[in-house]
Amino acid sequence: MSLRIEKLSEHLAAEVSGIDLASPIPEDAFAALKHAFYRHSVLVFHDQDIDEDQQISFSKRFGPLEPTMVNDPSGGGGWINHLSNIDEEGNIIPPADPRMLYNKGNSLWHSDSSYKEVPSRGALLYAVEVPPEGGGTEYASMKAAYAALPEEKKKNLEGLVAEHSLLHSRNKIAPGLMDRKFQQEVPPVKQTLVREIPETGEKTFFVGAHASHVIDWPIGKGRDLLEELMEWATQPRFVYKHAWKPRDLVMWDNRCSLHRGRPWDAANHRRIMRRTTLLGDGPTV
Repeated sequence: MSLRIEKLSEHLAAEVSGIDLASPIPEDAFAALKHAFYRHSVLVFHDQDIDEDQQISFSKRFGPLEPTMVNDPSGGGGWINHLSNIDEEGNIIPPADPRMLYNKGNSLWHSDSSYKEVPSRGALLYAVEVPPEGGGTEYASMKAAYAALPEEKKKNLEGLVAEHSLLHSRNKIAPGLMDRKFQQEVPPVKQTLVREIPETGEKTFFVGAHASHVIDWPIGKGRDLLEELMEWATQPRFVYKHAWKPRDLVMWDNRCSLHRGRPWDAANHRRIMRRTTLLGDGPTV
């Protein structure tokens, strides 16, 4: 095994080659992968022929997994989110179908599971089938964006807490997507606005589409701040754009980055992806 790691952009993302994720990975090679993950926040693996069990097994080497939500139409309580526009009979799901509208929320800049008391540490997304064009994923570095903030702004963010809610983000797409049972499964939670990453000691700010408002601030003032931080963090200089190929696997650190899916002709072209999610370190508040 000849592991190679090559940066893909200035602030985040690196391509990993010389490794087969379907085969056992020696401890020294895996240690190098973990180091690269904490350094680059996004790792890209091409040409990986892995099944669901192998994806789960590789994911678990980074720590315990977060189960999918029972009421999530792409989850159902298992270890894998099946993100697809194809139904059980192999037909394309119409774009206006509630299942597609729910997953359209992934087109908003977000950090997975920030609406849970213990937010996700990371995620791994595998491309089974991709459209001929479009359908990419963009990643933005919260570490680089935070580091570039003026010192006075950093000082003003310390100690602030925001409410995060899946209902808040999905209502941006189409109100009424989440029934009462689903809302009860994921009630709003509080997350610190600035967090420190244990492995590196670096600081990052924690925003995204699920962030609704700042606790103890007027709603409008808090949302203005969150929007300001989102616009700052998603500037092109902080972003890596991934164009998917079949059998790509991309993993990212949800503590250090935001991501969003880009549109494609979902009414005419298939896209089948599967995601495993790493359980978080613990509550941020």
